[in-house]
Amino acid sequence: MAEWITVCPANEIGAGQREVFGINDRWIAVFNVSDTYYAIEDLCTHDGNALAFDRNDRPSKIDEFEVECPRHGGRFDVRNGKATRSPADIDVPWFEIRVENGNIEILV
Repeated sequence: MAEWITVCPANEIGAGQREVFGINDRWIAVFNVSDTYYAIEDLCTHDGNALAFDRNDRPSKIDEFEVECPRHGGRFDVRNGKATRSPADIDVPWFEIRVENGNIEILV
């Protein structure tokens, strides 16, 4: 049964920022795009690489609602996990997210 998990206060992830949380043996990336939060699994379906940050802990590129895998350039829509550019062709899992009492919660 799915449950809402509180991950952090909403003001800790500013506009244009992202953070990654370990929840139930998964890494979930939370993105703030224009003060709206989105959550997807932090795992490129093309090669298993992290999406939110590169290997040197630098934030990956976000273009509007698409996060770009820092290794091979595949892209995913943070709103729904859809793969939008090759070499990624398999969608990444996405999660419902909300702000409740000033905290970000993810349905997992």
